[in-house]
Amino acid sequence: MSLDGDHAVVLHGVAHRYRGRGAEVQALAPTDLSVAAGEFVAIVGPSGCGKTTLLQLVAGFLTPTEGTIAVGGERVVAPSPDRGVVFQQANLYPWLSVRKNVELGPRLSGVGRAERHRIAARYLELVGLSDFAEAAPYELSGGMQQRCQIARVLANDPAIMLLDEPFGALDALTRDRLQDELHRIWLGSGKTAFFITHSVEEAVYLGTRVLVMSPRPGRVVLDEPVPFAADQRTAALRATPQFVAFRERVAGLIGSG
Repeated sequence: MSLDGDHAVVLHGVAHRYRGRGAEVQALAPTDLSVAAGEFVAIVGPSGCGKTTLLQLVAGFLTPTEGTIAVGGERVVAPSPDRGVVFQQANLYPWLSVRKNVELGPRLSGVGRAERHRIAARYLELVGLSDFAEAAPYELSGGMQQRCQIARVLANDPAIMLLDEPFGALDALTRDRLQDELHRIWLGSGKTAFFITHSVEEAVYLGTRVLVMSPRPGRVVLDEPVPFAADQRTAALRATPQFVAFRERVAGLIGSG
């Protein structure tokens, strides 16, 4: 396989099996996928379809049973700061302030104090937490903690943001607000985003491209760009016939395969 540096992520024949209770389980069928730099790819599908397995393979947390994965033309063999992961739970360090949580990655990489402060200030402003820089994580709401986690990932300047249902544990109002925040952050950062969700509405609203995965063994049954521009994401968009029609078509494919 030629590892294509023109794409942020390239999967070639990637499959994954794991050992279940006395039997081998095929979690992901052989999958080919190319994600260009700057795309926001939203992946949706039923529970157990391999969405999170796919993200963990790209992150380097798992090794594919078959096939190869490349990021920026380099073969994925282990986790890397180039692939920043945002988990469903914020998992901030409670003994560190918000600012120091964001500074942690640069500090571990040997970045000097003044530059760490500058990096943290930049990303805390981007996620709207400048006024909470010295707060403890437990003083933040769930949505604010997730924004802090996103800032902490961005502070490492990864090529790709891998987001595994980051809003799944939030209430509906907070979730809608955080979707708009994430879209603004993505536009402002220029990063490639790989976003896992159970919500068709969320996938269609956030993604520049939507993938639907089949029930296990997971395979891609739809891979299409969304039919509206990245700068059109507003609350009014959700009610448009174009949005509703695309959302319903994606929803109709959930569980197919």
